[in-house]
Amino acid sequence: MSEHEAEEISLEEIEEEDIPEKIPTKLINSRVIVFNPLYASYLYVKEKFFGAPLGISKPRLEYFSKPSELSLLEAYHLLKAGRISIYDVENEKDLNTEDFYERACEIHKKFEEKFIIYEDLREKGYIPRPGLKFGADFVVYKKGPGLEHSPFIVHALPHDSNISAIEIVRAGRLATSVRKKFVIANPDKKSYYFFEWFKP
Repeated sequence: MSEHEAEEISLEEIEEEDIPEKIPTKLINSRVIVFNPLYASYLYVKEKFFGAPLGISKPRLEYFSKPSELSLLEAYHLLKAGRISIYDVENEKDLNTEDFYERACEIHKKFEEKFIIYEDLREKGYIPRPGLKFGADFVVYKKGPGLEHSPFIVHALPHDSNISAIEIVRAGRLATSVRKKFVIANPDKKSYYFFEWFKP
């Protein structure tokens, strides 16, 4: 497909039958890549912002002629839902949910607790995206990136974790400086604790 042809693609004209029931992806080292730009665009634009196109920091809600990378959390969510397949390039085999979960836990030490919160937020209709640049696990949208500013940053923290008052203040100040609410999420109970600044 030429660059000109790529620009002509309209996702509005794509029918569901044009997209495979299980979109093929590849696990390369610790990264899950959707190499087909059409499938990558479809997952991002039409299926509530899954993946991040490579080399595009702020993608528009339209076809992009780039592969995309799924976070491990996104990949596991979509794999469980039967929406993608994952081919492990190193071991030359397709991964089932159990295989991928084990690999993800090896790669990411907080994977289990973060996935509980990720899945819960998705089920509640929110769109969680990686929140590393805000010093948290997720930045959370109601509508999606590019459609609004995210109202929350969320950090997953089990009930028996230690967090100092200084860390809470630091996180709260950061959230306030970017006009967001700081939320601690407890994966054990799927409960959420909001922090707001107030003047006594």
